[in-house]
Amino acid sequence: MKSQSDKPNTPALLALVATPIGNLEDISFRAVRILQESDFIAAEDTRHSGMLLKHLEIKKPMISYREHNQNSAGERILSLLKEGKRVSLVSDAGLPGISDPGIHLVRLAMDNNIPYTVIPGASAGITALVYSGLPTERFVFEGFLPVKGSLRKERLQEIADEMRTVILFEAPHRIQKTLADLSVYCDPTRRIVIVRELTKIFEEAIQGSLEELRDQIEKREIKGELVLLLEGAKEVLETIPDQEGLRLQLDQLLTQGKSKKEAVELIAKRYGIRRQELYLLEKP
Repeated sequence: MKSQSDKPNTPALLALVATPIGNLEDISFRAVRILQESDFIAAEDTRHSGMLLKHLEIKKPMISYREHNQNSAGERILSLLKEGKRVSLVSDAGLPGISDPGIHLVRLAMDNNIPYTVIPGASAGITALVYSGLPTERFVFEGFLPVKGSLRKERLQEIADEMRTVILFEAPHRIQKTLADLSVYCDPTRRIVIVRELTKIFEEAIQGSLEELRDQIEKREIKGELVLLLEGAKEVLETIPDQEGLRLQLDQLLTQGKSKKEAVELIAKRYGIRRQELYLLEKP
């Protein structure tokens, strides 16, 4: 293995390097130096990251490293690290390891006593949180929701009860569905901010209640990377409605596409009542 004293300014062999989330001026001097001193650069999308490296006038061998090949590519990178090669990992944008397989490389380095470091920089979730104006004292990062199935329902229910500010990522083509689902599981008056195109020309924050934003988004085409910031739930004890009120809420959820089981579970949790009581409700 090469001595680390060969390059005293870069003692780590593996470096997770934050890259701009939009504006290329956001990259740090240190990040540029580390990339310049790397023997190899691993990236989610080598073509996308290749454009950044071209802009920085950095030409290094690249390794495709993404979720679908993290095991095989990870072993190749580990072999290079054991040979004393310096490898930098970059994501498509922002800090590697957040909503990407970068954490897999960190564990490989830890398990094999490989020196590693993180070069801090832009992070879409934290930047959007500050941009949103929502409480920053306590927050939780949820990333991308599962696209469908029971895991999505479980996460939505957890978010409905979460009292801290919630940070979510979402793709433009799924934003309407996610807002609709959040409106069903959460209080529709709960405040939400959609931040898009951070640090770019069309940077924008769209804010309002879940109900308001759902109506707004249906009337416009949303493009660009999206970060959703959802206000924490309020700790409010709701008065249990009479049977007619419960029946009305049940019918509303069924109309919105929920199965009877899902609707019953949501209402039972909301008011702390037994599901069996709701199953026994009969339409007049």
